[in-house]
Amino acid sequence: MLLRKIIAATVTATTTAAALLLTVPATSATAAPAAPDQSATRAATAAANPVIVVGGLSAVAVTYEPLATRLRVDGRRVWIYQLPGLGLGDIAASARALDSYVAQVRASAGAATVDLVAHSEGGLVSRYYLKNLGGVGSVGRLVTLGSPHYGTYVADIARFLGLGDCLGVVACQQMTIGSAFLNELNAGDDTPGTVRYTTIRTLQDELVRPTQNATLADGAVNALVQSWCPLRVVGHLGLVLDGTTYTMVQDALADRAVTPNCFAI
Repeated sequence: MLLRKIIAATVTATTTAAALLLTVPATSATAAPAAPDQSATRAATAAANPVIVVGGLSAVAVTYEPLATRLRVDGRRVWIYQLPGLGLGDIAASARALDSYVAQVRASAGAATVDLVAHSEGGLVSRYYLKNLGGVGSVGRLVTLGSPHYGTYVADIARFLGLGDCLGVVACQQMTIGSAFLNELNAGDDTPGTVRYTTIRTLQDELVRPTQNATLADGAVNALVQSWCPLRVVGHLGLVLDGTTYTMVQDALADRAVTPNCFAI
């Protein structure tokens, strides 16, 4: 049933895209208009904050269409933000571009605030925007999926293999544990403003090691998939595709206690 809903919603979203696209990069995507017979609950969901799915390192926008489609099925208005240069460059520069993108989404949707669902590096981009670019006034919720908030040992693999410092990829250098970028980003309050912060992580994340580094302090809700569903196997990209993880995203966006459905597909 869910698969049929997702396929149907994807077709609907595609046919209405021309009327709904922003005058922003071609990676944006919008939700299909609600059908007239939707319930009051669905109508309330559609009136909630628009959601911007913020991509990660080297990920093209289409990678996040399954997640965006799930959100549309729930009645959300959705845009996808592909990091400039696929996120290989300076994270602060990507955050400045996100600042502009958020402003355009807010104007297009007629919304005072948006919610951000950010994967991997996208979580760092979002946090820099919130902390250093005044984004806290434009965002209601930030949900991060496998974001290396305190860095990852994986970013040091190239150096370990004698191939140089992250092969010269600036964003990778910034995501190494103890980098100047992360030290500055994590100085002081992890959760500035009135934004509701939720981190979601998995023990099988092959790119964020240790996985504890995907959490935040200062009042954030830190949710580990396997705390509820110990047999659920979810990798780094799986955080975007996995049904159980999506039920956690649903809870976070609805300000509910995170209680995942371990059998969701």
